[in-house]
Order: sequence, then C-alpha cells, then structure tokens
Amino acid sequence: MWRALAAAAAAPCRAALPCRRAASLAVSPAAGPADERVETRVSGLGPGQAVTLRAVAAGERGCLFQSCAHYRADGRGQLHLGTDASRGGDYTGVEPMGLFWSLAPAGMERPYQRLVPRNTGEPMKVEVLVHEGHSPPGAIPGPLVAKAEVQRWFTAPGVRRIRLKEGAVRGSLFLPPGDGPFPGVIDMYGDEGGLVEFRSSLLATRGFAALSLPYFDFEDLPKVMKEFRLEYFEEAARFLQRHPKVKGPGVGVIGTGKGAELALSMITFLPEVVAAVSISGCSSNTVADLHYGKMTLPGLRFDMNKVSVSDTGVFDIFEALDDPTNPANSPCTIPIEKAEGHFLLVVGEGDRMWKSSLYAELAIRRLRQHGKENFELLSYPGAGHRIDPPSTPFCHVAMDRVLGVPVLGGGESKAHAHAQEHSWGKIQEFLRLHLG
Repeated sequence: MWRALAAAAAAPCRAALPCRRAASLAVSPAAGPADERVETRVSGLGPGQAVTLRAVAAGERGCLFQSCAHYRADGRGQLHLGTDASRGGDYTGVEPMGLFWSLAPAGMERPYQRLVPRNTGEPMKVEVLVHEGHSPPGAIPGPLVAKAEVQRWFTAPGVRRIRLKEGAVRGSLFLPPGDGPFPGVIDMYGDEGGLVEFRSSLLATRGFAALSLPYFDFEDLPKVMKEFRLEYFEEAARFLQRHPKVKGPGVGVIGTGKGAELALSMITFLPEVVAAVSISGCSSNTVADLHYGKMTLPGLRFDMNKVSVSDTGVFDIFEALDDPTNPANSPCTIPIEKAEGHFLLVVGEGDRMWKSSLYAELAIRRLRQHGKENFELLSYPGAGHRIDPPSTPFCHVAMDRVLGVPVLGGGESKAHAHAQEHSWGKIQEFLRLHLG
C-alpha cells in the first residue's frame, strides 16, 4: 500500500554526501505510517567511528524541531539503531525511534511548542543526518557525512476524510478503504479545543471508521468550555452508529484529558456507546457543567491559588483541581457503574497535569463496589499526561492554549515513548474486541 510513496522518497533516503569515507544512510521505509517504526542503518564509517545522528523537522507553523544522539560504529564501520545504543545526546540506550520521539523546538525557537500535525493529508517530513564526532544538543554539529528524508504519513492511501456538518455535529469522519463495514470510534481531545485529527486518521489507517469530534472552539460550536449538553455527543454517536460503513451495533469512544472524561460520561449514559478508552481522564466531571435532559453533573473547579510557578515561569497545576473524594464534590462524580459497556483506562504515573492515576483508582473502586469487572487498566511508570500514538514527540512542558502559559505535563521522555507504543497496540486490541 505504501509502495508508491516509498518509491517517491527512496532516492533521498540513500543519498550520500562526499566525505572522507563513502558513508551512507538508509532509513526504511522511506515513506510509511506515522505510528510504525523505521529501521535506520549507517554504513561506510570507520571502525569505532564516533558520529552524531540528528533529526530535523518543521512544524506546520514554521517552528523547527530537532533531536540528536551519539553513536559509535562497530568494527565493520556500521551502525543499526535497532541494536546499537546511543551513548548520549537527547536519549541513551537502544531506541530505534529515539530521534523521532525526542524531537523538540530548536534553541532559536519559542520553547514549549508541540509537533502535532494539523493537516493529516500531508506527511510529516523528517530529515535524518549523520555528522562526524559527538556534538551535544544545541551545539553546531560536525561535518555532515550522510542524510536521508523520511515521510511519516498519518493517512493511508485510500482513506477518505469527510468534513461533517450533520445536524449540530461538527468534525471529520475518516473511513478506511474498502466496502466495510468497519468498527466505529469517536475520537476526542482535551481542553485545547478545536479539531484534532491525527489520531482519527491513524485509526482509519488501522481499519476503524473514526469520527474526530470537536466540542468547543470550532466553527459554530461554543468558543469556550462553559457548559456542555450530552445531547451533542449523543447525536454524534447515533450518526456514527447508523452510518452504512460502520459495523455496529455499538460504537466506541476514545478521549484524552477532558475528552477522556466526556468518553466516560458517554458510555455511562448513551446506550450507543459500548467501549470507552480514557487516556489521562478524570472520573468526575470537571470545569464545565454537563447537562443531559433534566440531569446535570456539575464540574469540579480549578483553584488557581493552588497553582505553583517555577523560577522559569512553568505552571504546575497538579494540586489545583478540586478533590473528587471530598463528599461535597460527590455530585460531580460520573456514575460509571451504570455503563453496560467496557472501559480501558490509560494513565501515566508521572502525569503532573492532574492526578490521573488516582482518578483511575477511584473509577475502578466504584466499579468494583457495584460488582463490575468491565475494565482494564494500563498504568505506565514515568509516563506523563498526553499519551498519544507512537513516536509522537514527548513534551514535558507545553504551552496551554487556554491559559496562554507553559504548563507542566510531567513524565520522562523514554518511559513516555514506551507507553505510547505499548498502549497504541492495546487500544486497538480493546476496540476490536468490543466493537467486532
């Protein structure tokens, strides 16, 4: 399926620049899905030669991202990132995709930016370079000996993207190639708002009919998170359930942050939803009141007096959300024991955005108190808040779109990267199991 794309990118992937030795760099596949590993090999080096490998990519707003790692060639002058360990730079150890998940804004760029694709119809182009010697991150690297370009696609050939204005529902529906029917999944992100499509397009690449569902700050949707009506999400679930390309009888939902919390409410109150993936979610409704018919779940509030700010101006909001275990906040609790479907709870134990590990424990305790075992838990030591598909660059601190300040997300880069790769496979297994 990726043959034509790989052929187009194959030439630059084996390009070599003149140098003292005929060094060459091969990255395979030259073009392929963004959630798959690539194999990176260098040959033609001197035995034991020290080299720095770098990756460089440009965000869609022009921000330059880069990473680097230090390696030594073996006795034959060869290097394989799948078996050889980095000795320094932005990561250490055997990390085949380390150059990708450690991409961060270059020194001259504004810090705390994320490398997140906005246009899923175009590949993310990453240039991989080999330099002589070991140069530390941010320093001018040594002479260039080889380079290659890699295309990371978020949409497989044949996947269709359909922009939606269906009743009140807005968003994008991604359909895999073929007649189907396919398991249907609604995909939502957090309080950054707007339309975030790259996970949906990757789900479609993996055989799911995926609806990327915005719920504020997009087109004619509310501009801010003031209050929500579950009827909007119900309309989206019914649309997806009834689509001729969707298998049914039920659909799934996957969400991160605020989107995860909405996913828990959807599976609790909407019979159309039979499987929910909650990534770094809260087991109570937060911030904005949620209405459904005559029912209202008030939102836990953030107490800005409990926010701490570091000397570098980074905001730590870990303690700021109201305590869901306080009996006074019990009306905010999502009664997930009413759900007939299944839950997959994904948390990073190093999450500093909020206490997602505690919230998962509270959810599990509540289910078990009602005699339910309809859940799985994936808990990752060292992972931070936003656990995305594999090789998405780790971001310890990110600029918060609502607050306009850098906010601590937590986690450690290598552990977070491993959590992303492992959880992505488990999420797909879970959805296929419960959606057919």
